[in-house]
Amino acid sequence: MASRVDVAVIGAGPAGLAAAVAARERGAERVVIIERAEQLGGLLPQCIHNGFGLLYFKRDMTGPEYEKAFIDMARSRGVEAMLEAMVIDLDAERGITAVSRRHGYMKIKPGSVVLAMGCRERARGALGIPGTRPAGVMTAGTCQRFVNIEGYMPGSRYVILGSGDIGMIMARRLTLEGAKVEAVVEIMPWPGGLIRNEVQCLHDFGIPLLLEHTVTFIHGEERVEGVTVAKVDAERRPVPGSDRFLPCDCLLLSAGLIPENELSCRAGVEIDPVTGGPVVDQNRQTSVPGVFAGGNVVQVHDLVDWVSWEAEAAGRSAAAYADKGRLKRADGVRVLPGKNIRYVVPQFISGKDDVTLHMRVTRPGLKATVKVGGVMWKRYRTVRPSEMVILEVKGQALREAGVKGELAVDCEIRGGD
Repeated sequence: MASRVDVAVIGAGPAGLAAAVAARERGAERVVIIERAEQLGGLLPQCIHNGFGLLYFKRDMTGPEYEKAFIDMARSRGVEAMLEAMVIDLDAERGITAVSRRHGYMKIKPGSVVLAMGCRERARGALGIPGTRPAGVMTAGTCQRFVNIEGYMPGSRYVILGSGDIGMIMARRLTLEGAKVEAVVEIMPWPGGLIRNEVQCLHDFGIPLLLEHTVTFIHGEERVEGVTVAKVDAERRPVPGSDRFLPCDCLLLSAGLIPENELSCRAGVEIDPVTGGPVVDQNRQTSVPGVFAGGNVVQVHDLVDWVSWEAEAAGRSAAAYADKGRLKRADGVRVLPGKNIRYVVPQFISGKDDVTLHMRVTRPGLKATVKVGGVMWKRYRTVRPSEMVILEVKGQALREAGVKGELAVDCEIRGGD
């Protein structure tokens, strides 16, 4: 590989593609995407359902359509793609070590780096479900690939643990393919995905949603034969005597996503313990100078449109940094989650410029008011932990308030959900 690279993007999903396009548009001469898979797009090729691009392109698209639109933009702008190349190390000086069957062992030193590795699903080992270890236990994303890409139905009778968006979408997909979905089991008192997916994927197809329930045992030797489901109390512990058996030959897990940040940690990037992603400023620069991050590697988003917008910000900033390091870190003010707020991204802002804050509430409610620095900023009819709250804050207002040091974001909720 040639020695001069302005911006290196690690990951070719929706975040990586958007970051690379934005970096080229910002003026970076050589932008290279490094991707371990054999094609661009990340998980978008297996997301054949619609609902993509409503905000970004102002039209309803499937995952492959959304992917192709960004691939076309990347190719037309001269973005280079290095496929089937695995990044095995990223150091604090932005040095990248990668290996590839096609390109061999590579050492790359770009002007700046964009982390766009996305996230992975929480597997059975992280959930600690008791029982045997039969075939038929898999994540919802794995099942989605089997059905949509490989054309293979892994079972005929399903129980889905967790009501994340992928799990609910797969409940609908499997039903359309003729399978029986016994129930979607959710440990929390509220669904873990978007309300539109709850309605369109579960309610419209008559699929039961068991809130405040969990799987307590997996039955079967060579193949899953069923699971024991129990109600949980306020401490999320199974209630004795509430057990019941649900027959199934597949258990799908849709119990949350984890940002892929092994490379970030190797580079010494500071990680937020709540989001699981890098601590970033409003330019999406991490604690390591010249290393930027965008998309689900920073925080798990609800919509791919927001993934693209955040990654574009990271790409533009990376291009500006690669241009003789002309981008200063915007860390004048630390943003802290306050009352009823689980986290806020970015964690640092300049306190002088316009900024978009991304946050999630700790519980659902009605008639919510988000306050920034104790001042009422915006009212919401409803808020839910599963749906990100997006708040645009004007720099002029921050300057007039004389914000310095730390800034707390609170959410006052008047009524229950």
